[in-house]
Amino acid sequence: MFKYNCLNPIANIGLDLFSEEYNKVDNVAEAEAILVRSAAMHDMELPQDLLAIARAGAGVNNIPLEKCAEKGIVVFNTPGANANGVKELVIAGMLLASRDIIGGINWAKDEKDNPDIAKVAEKVKSNFAGTEIQGKKLGVIGLGAIGVLVANAATHLGMEVYGYDPYVSVDAAWNLSRGIKHSKTVEEIYRECDFITIHVPLLDGTKKMINEDAIALMKDNVVILNFARDLLVDEEAVIKAIEQNKIKKYVVDFPNPTTAGKEGVIVIPHLGASTEESEDNCAVMAVRQIRDFLENGNIKNSVNYPACDMGVCENAGRVCINHKNIPNMIGQYTSKLAQFNINISDMINKSKGDYAYTIIDTESPITQEVVKELASISGVLKVRVVK
Repeated sequence: MFKYNCLNPIANIGLDLFSEEYNKVDNVAEAEAILVRSAAMHDMELPQDLLAIARAGAGVNNIPLEKCAEKGIVVFNTPGANANGVKELVIAGMLLASRDIIGGINWAKDEKDNPDIAKVAEKVKSNFAGTEIQGKKLGVIGLGAIGVLVANAATHLGMEVYGYDPYVSVDAAWNLSRGIKHSKTVEEIYRECDFITIHVPLLDGTKKMINEDAIALMKDNVVILNFARDLLVDEEAVIKAIEQNKIKKYVVDFPNPTTAGKEGVIVIPHLGASTEESEDNCAVMAVRQIRDFLENGNIKNSVNYPACDMGVCENAGRVCINHKNIPNMIGQYTSKLAQFNINISDMINKSKGDYAYTIIDTESPITQEVVKELASISGVLKVRVVK
C-alpha cells in the first residue's frame, strides 16, 4: 500500500487513476508521495518516507529541488500538460495589446446608464482603435511545449514568426511549422520583431534576460509578452521604456507592485494554465508519473534526477538506487550483489548534474541484508526495492 498526500486540490480525473493500492492521507508526514501545485515547500519538513513529489504544472520554484535530490527524493513536473491553455492566453494577450479592447469594455461599463450609448459609441470608438496582428513579426524565445504551440498558432493567424532556442529538442523541431524562421541569435529576435514572447525556464543565465540592453536593440513600439516567469524580465527597465515610448505594451501573467496598475502594462492574475483542461491534464500526467515511479522505479519528467526507464520488471527482483554522480558506483553495486551470489539480468544508469539513478534487475530477490550493504556505499542516497 502506497500513501500519498495532496498539498493543493488536484483534479479528480487524475486522482481516480490511483489503484486500490494507494491510500490518500491527510497527514503529510505519512506520505511516500506528494502532489502539489503552488504550495510553498521550501520551509516544509520533508517526510521521512517521502520518495517522490509531483508538481501538477511546469514551474517548480516552490519546491526545494537540491534538498530533495540530496535526500533521494525525485521531483517530477508535467511539461506540456498545460501548454494549450497558456498558448491561448498568449494569443489573447497579443490581441489585447494590439487593440484597446479593455479600454473599450471599461468605457461601455461607465456608460451603462446612458440611453444614447449606441450613438455615442460610434463617435468615441476611434479612441480604442488599434492594429491587426496579421502580417506582424512575432519572436518566440524558447521552443518548448508552449513556445512551439504559440509559434504554430501565430503562423495560422498570418504572422511572420521567428523562433529562437539553441537547445530545441528533436520532438519540438519536428512539431514546428515549416514557415517559422529559425533565428540563430536572440538579438535577431530583438531587432526584427513587433511582438516578443518569452517561454524559457528561469535559470541563472535567463534571469532578467529582457533587460535594458535587450530593450535597446528592439523596435520602437514593440510588445513584450511574459507568460513564463516574472523574473525573466527586468520589469523596472520595461516600465522606463514604456514611459519613453520605446515599448508599446507589456503583457504579463504575474502580478506584482512593480507592474500592477501601470500605464502601458496589461497585468493578468496568473491565468495561463487556469483552465479545466490544463488542470485535468496536469493531474493525469502527475499521477501516471508517480505510479510508474513507485511501482516500477521508472523516472520520466524529473527536474532533479535523470530520465530512466526499464519498463515493467519481468525478473525476480528490481532495486533502484539514488546516488551521487561520482566514479565507480556501478562497480561497487555489482561487487556487492556478487557477494550475495545475485546475478544481474539487466541494468540502466543515468546521470543529471551532481546526481544519478540506477535500476538493476536481478535473477533472484533482493533481501534487506542486500539493501543494507548497498546503502552503506559512500555516495548512495537511497535504495529502494521495487520487486
